[in-house]
Parts: sequence; structure tokens; C-alpha cells
Amino acid sequence: MNAELLRAVDGFDLPEEYRVLLRPGEAETDFQGNTHGLPRFFYEIGSWQEAHEIRLAPHFTLAELMLVDCREARLLLSQFPHYVPCAIVLLARFLEDFRREVDGPVFISANGGYRSPAHQIGRAQSVHTWGSAANIYRVGDIFLNDAKSIQKFGSIAASLGPAVFVRPFGLEAGQTDDHLHIDLGFVSLTPRGCSEAL
Repeated sequence: MNAELLRAVDGFDLPEEYRVLLRPGEAETDFQGNTHGLPRFFYEIGSWQEAHEIRLAPHFTLAELMLVDCREARLLLSQFPHYVPCAIVLLARFLEDFRREVDGPVFISANGGYRSPAHQIGRAQSVHTWGSAANIYRVGDIFLNDAKSIQKFGSIAASLGPAVFVRPFGLEAGQTDDHLHIDLGFVSLTPRGCSEAL
């Protein structure tokens, strides 16, 4: 299935049980005290098979960027449809560019792509909630679990543009020691045909 077939929905129009968990358009304060509006527009995904068939970029399926575990809210984990922020297409495009630069496969960890505001890791304060962040645990045959590998591939990721943020290696808050965290910031995307009017 081609990514052009993705159906965008306004989070305000979702059933209440989803709105409570996804909190479309609500203000959220990040870990640094800055306020951002949570994603309002989502792609509706009908099944895991569909998620595996939707190719957002030549080497990345939607499923790779939305794989979460039992720390996700039950409704968002085990039932379909699932909803992912529209900005996830921008992340996939960036990851494709990154893959080209490193000349090898890029592996996203579970919980390393999109996580809803209800997910227990980072909650709504995490940039992963915008669908614009990825945690990469391996590039080709290299596991990213030491300073040398994380700094090497982090430099490559950061070289792809000023919007790219890479967490530094380390054990303190805001650092990483067992994966490469890259993100594009608190990006929201309004698809064509959707209105931001309230």
C-alpha cells in the first residue's frame, strides 16, 4: 500500500475515548518548560497489516515508526484503528536521508518512534508524541551503545539540517548511552484538505 492512500483525520472528530488519550491540540509543557500544542491531525491506520504495507519512504514502513509495547494505553495498543500524527511522514523522509548518508540499514527500537501522550515513557512531554523523533539502536552491523558509535552517527544525522536535534552521549537526563536519539522538534503537520478552524 502506498503512503498516498493514508487517510488524514482531525483529532477533534475522533470518538471521546480516543480524544482523552491523544489529547489533540491540547497545550503540553516539555521537559524544559516550553509549551507546545499536541498534534491535532492524524493518519488513521486500520490494521497492523496495513501499517506494514504502508511505505512512508523507500526503506521505512509505517509499522517501524509506531511499534510500542505494554506501556502504551490499552486502547491504543491492542485495538484498531490506530492514529499516528501526520508529521510522521517528515520523520520517515529524514530517516531515509540518514540511511542514504550512512549507506546501510537503520533500525528503530520498540517505543523508539511514535508514542501517544498516554504512553508511560516520557508521557506527553516527549517529542516522540509529535511523531517526529526516532531512537536508533543499530546502523548496519553496528549497535549504538557506546560513545564512539553514538557520536559518529549523531554527527552524520546533525549534518542533515538545522532542524535536526541529536541527544549527546552520556548518563544524565537529556543524554543517551544505548541508542541514537534524533528528532525534528515539536512539528505539527496539517494535511491538504484539513482545516485548522475550531
